[in-house]
Amino acid sequence: MDHVKRAQELFLQKYNCAQAVACAFCDKAGLDQDAMARASSSFGGGMGGLGEVCGAMSGALLVLGLVRGYADPEDPEAKKAHYERVKAFGERFREAGGALRCKELLEGTVPRGMTPEEGAQKGLKPRPCPQLVAQAAAILEELL
Repeated sequence: MDHVKRAQELFLQKYNCAQAVACAFCDKAGLDQDAMARASSSFGGGMGGLGEVCGAMSGALLVLGLVRGYADPEDPEAKKAHYERVKAFGERFREAGGALRCKELLEGTVPRGMTPEEGAQKGLKPRPCPQLVAQAAAILEELL
C-alpha cells in the first residue's frame, strides 16, 4: 500500500490532517478506519483548531506509538528508544515544513472561508496542508 497516496486521498475526502495520516496506516497499526478516525479526530487544526502541534504530525505520532511505542513503564530503554524516534520525526518534519505548530505553518496563507483566488489577490499563499499530510506520511513510513 502506498501510505502517502492514501493519506492524500483521505485528506481530499475531508478527513482532517491528523485523521488522513493516521487512517492511511490502519493496516500497520491494527485498527480499523472508524476507530483510527475517532482516535485521531481531536488533533486536526493543531489540536481541535487551537493552532498548536500540526495535526499531520500528531496523527503520525499516534501511529508511531501504536506500532513502535512502549507499554512497560518499567522499561526505560524502550521509552528512550521511542522518544528518539519521536524526536527524529519532529526534526525531519520541521526541516521539511519549517515549523511544528499549525499557527506557524499557516501564517500568511489563505484562511478558511476564503477562496484560493481571493487569497491570491490579497498576496496570501495557498495552505500547505496537503503537502504536510504527504510529508508526515512519508517520514512515518520511513520510521516504521
